[in-house]
Amino acid sequence: MADMSSRERMMAALNCRIPDHIPCAFMIFGALRKRTRDQYEFNEKALEMGLDVFVEIPVRPHNLNRATHDSYDLYGLPVRFAPAVRIKDWKSDAPGGGLIVNREYHLPAGKLSTTVAVTDDWVHGMRVPLFDDYIIPRATKRLVATREDLANLRGILAPPTDADLASFREEARRAKEFAQKHGLLTVGEWGVLFDAANWLCGMEELAMKAIEEPEFVEELLGILGPWNLAREAILLEAGVDLLTRRSWYETVDFLSPVNYRRFVLPWLKKEAGQAHQAGAKLGCITTSCYTPLLDMYLEAGIDALIGLDPVQDRMADFTLTKKKLAGKVCLWGGVNSFVTIEQGKPEDVRKAVQEAVRTLAPGGGFILSPVDNIRENAPHAWENVRVFIETWKELCRG
Repeated sequence: MADMSSRERMMAALNCRIPDHIPCAFMIFGALRKRTRDQYEFNEKALEMGLDVFVEIPVRPHNLNRATHDSYDLYGLPVRFAPAVRIKDWKSDAPGGGLIVNREYHLPAGKLSTTVAVTDDWVHGMRVPLFDDYIIPRATKRLVATREDLANLRGILAPPTDADLASFREEARRAKEFAQKHGLLTVGEWGVLFDAANWLCGMEELAMKAIEEPEFVEELLGILGPWNLAREAILLEAGVDLLTRRSWYETVDFLSPVNYRRFVLPWLKKEAGQAHQAGAKLGCITTSCYTPLLDMYLEAGIDALIGLDPVQDRMADFTLTKKKLAGKVCLWGGVNSFVTIEQGKPEDVRKAVQEAVRTLAPGGGFILSPVDNIRENAPHAWENVRVFIETWKELCRG
């Protein structure tokens, strides 16, 4: 099956050309991570399964303890704070029972504070990270809610330290050597914009502010946008093939198309331009409610739409998506992971792979993957992974 190297095959798809066969690269594969000690063993095991894999830069930590790892507030480069910022964490009792974790950021001119109700599945111990999905449903006080909060937020974020950069560059050097040895794609992770805004403000609150206080949202993104571009520039300096950007919350679940154009599109254009100037591709990870945004993806100039899922996005129109983006944007995904692979029957998996390939593969520009993540490390899920891969290989052989 292998006439091209995996990198050549993936790059052909990202360039919307027809490769030697359809590439299959799992966008996230937590179950395999649980069986491996580090990123390099993970990649080697995935290669043994016949998959196309990519080398993440920075290399994703395995078995990370989020309760004690203070800099892991966002996957990728460490999140750092200005030298003048002082952080205070403490716990307190919630009214009526339960535990509250509190965090304050103290600056010379003011402070920001947030509180989170601790649940059984809270993974951060007695600290509240700046950025994380866990915060959104558990926060009892949002970190950023007022114009005064925006002014204080502006004084918090800082670029990575010299030590961070030295560590990253050495890590990137090693990762690129591994990728070159095995003929693999390199991927810089992650860019972030509106997802981070949701972590800071809350989903409902930010959705309302986009309607009632649009200037607030513009000011917030005016803080996050340059910070994100600077972090992405560091990843691009490492010479990655593809830069990936979190866009899970940049959909019409949270923003109207009009507000997407106002708030997100200008920054997305800048990110695509910066990536292309560095000789890299830009991919957006979004798994539902993106169909009304297809024309704006084309306008922005992104290279890949990662996360096409026919189950969690019940309004997904793969035929329309393929028609609109064909030859211009690579489509990555096609099969649901949580319902179809982790819980479905083998025949469900086989049918889903066949349908994804039938609809999305013609003409090239397609990478097959479960969406988003196969987490379940159980015999049933692994058997369905085997069926998924077996069906893909059968279709590639024709």
